[in-house]
This record gives sequence, structure tokens and C-alpha cells, in this order.
Amino acid sequence: MTGGTGVQRIWKRLALNRFVVLGRVGMDLYADPPGTKIEEAQRYVVAIGGSAGNIAVALAKQGSAAALLTCVSDDAVGRYCVAELQRYGVDIGLIRSVGAEARTSLAVVETVPVQTQSVLYRNGAADFALSCADVAVDFTGIAALVVTGTALACEPSRSATLAAIAAAQAAGALVVLDIDHRAYSWESVSEAAVLYQHAAQMADIVIGNDDEFGLMAGGYDQGRTYARTLAQNGAKIAIYKRGALGSVTFTPDFSFETGIYAVTALKPMGAGDGFMGGLLAALGQGHTLETAVRRGSATASLIVSGIGCAPASPDTATLERFLA
Repeated sequence: MTGGTGVQRIWKRLALNRFVVLGRVGMDLYADPPGTKIEEAQRYVVAIGGSAGNIAVALAKQGSAAALLTCVSDDAVGRYCVAELQRYGVDIGLIRSVGAEARTSLAVVETVPVQTQSVLYRNGAADFALSCADVAVDFTGIAALVVTGTALACEPSRSATLAAIAAAQAAGALVVLDIDHRAYSWESVSEAAVLYQHAAQMADIVIGNDDEFGLMAGGYDQGRTYARTLAQNGAKIAIYKRGALGSVTFTPDFSFETGIYAVTALKPMGAGDGFMGGLLAALGQGHTLETAVRRGSATASLIVSGIGCAPASPDTATLERFLA
């Protein structure tokens, strides 16, 4: 990839291949065996989930150093998530446990490819307790702070996230924004759009799907144009994901389209998280942008074709075999 000094700075910083991911981790309970509806299930398989947790695991499994910056509940569910992150090789040093009535998110889901049901419990979400004190992190030597947009949905997490972005920028680290819109976390669509726009203007790389860019643009049909404009006047890379149609990557100098890897999907969940993790791991290891997007797409395909998100996230060897 060629480009101006801004793009060259991105490439030089990414070579550090160390990432801090800010956002939620949770526990997922999958109805078992695959194909079982939740209301008919007699047993469940457990795995960690949550966008930031999944991204951190994907990075770690593909050879990047990844730390998760979040809060979890001071109970068995929170301890489970921390233990699993550690088992996957994610740095847990930036995770704080919170007591009282805070709870780590719990999702009850199905491995069913069509009309998948999921029930999410986020009452008193522990990750929203993230404070400015929690993000007083030394970002020296970190390639990028990866922000999942749900962390902007309410206080004190909102202010903490913006403070983390400022601290990362001050240390020369990149800022990567995964828009990660979850409507149930926000007071209104307009509030979400304003905060996403604000964060996107501070980011070096912005990734979202067609609905999310459409939300930021004020209309679905304007989302692609918004992504292109963002790459030319704000973030240096914007990736506009279109589901089964693949993605379009915009930079100040050029754009390109990338297709998907067709697989037999067992579920729709986790694709975006895998895409982000696979993309950044590839960039951190020196792959071209075009190759990195393909590796992100392949990671997404492998995750939707497997059980769970973190368990189905491929390590480097598995990814290489799939690509071959």
C-alpha cells in the first residue's frame, strides 16, 4: 500500500503488532447439539463472547499481542470470562472487577443458520462501569487502541472511552473504531450517530457494516459515500462491509472490493469480530491491506461455520489451511 505520510504512519505503527481492545466480554450459552432451538434445549455449551473479547481472542490466536481493557462483574461469570481470555493468550492486566449489582453480559443463543434466536441479558452491564481511572494506560509501544462503539453508549464508559482515545493519540498509537452498533444500548438513534461520528473523526481506521455507516450518514443509501468521504477527510482507512456482498475498502488514494469466502454457516454471530481480528493481525504482521482484508474475511467465514465465536476463531495454521 502506498500513500501520504498519514498512511505511512499507520503502516509503521502497526508493525508493533500489539493491540489494546476496549469494550465488553461476556458469557455465551449455546443450545446443544447444533440446530437445537433454545426452548427445546436440554443442555448448553459455554464460551466467551462480546465484541471486544472476541476481537482480542482472534488477535491472540493469530499471533498478535492483545490486551482487553474492560470491567467484569466480581462473580463467577466475570471470573470465567477472565480465565478464558487468559487461556486464549489475551493479556488480562487491564481488566477490573466491579461489585455491587454490576453484571457481566450473558447471552443465550442458538447454532441455527436461519432465523437464529438470541436472548441477551445486560442489566447493570459491568463493562459500562469503565472509568477514566481504568484507561490511564501507557500506550507507548502499542500499535493501536481498538474501540468497540458500544462502549460509547452511556456514562461513565463514554467519557472513559474518549479519554482512552486521547491517551492513545498522545502516545502515537493508532485508533481503530469498530462501530459495533447495538440499538438496545442507546437512548436514541440520533445520539448514537453523533457519538459515532465524533469517534470516527478521531480514528485512523473505521470499520462498520452498511447499516452502521448509513446510521452515521443519516440514511442507508448515503452510507457508502460517507465511508468514502471519511477515508479522504478523516480516518485514513474506512471499510464498508456489505454482508454476503463482501466489503469495500476506502483509502485517500484508492479503493477496492473484496468478496466473501462461501461456507456452510451455522450462525450469523461473530463474523464482524473475526473480520476485525483477522484484519489487524494480518496488518500487524506486515501483510498488504488487500491481503489483510481477505484474511479478515476468511476469519469471519470460519467463525460463522463453527460452534461459538472464540472457540471457532481460527489460529494462524487453521487460517492458512483454509486459504490454501
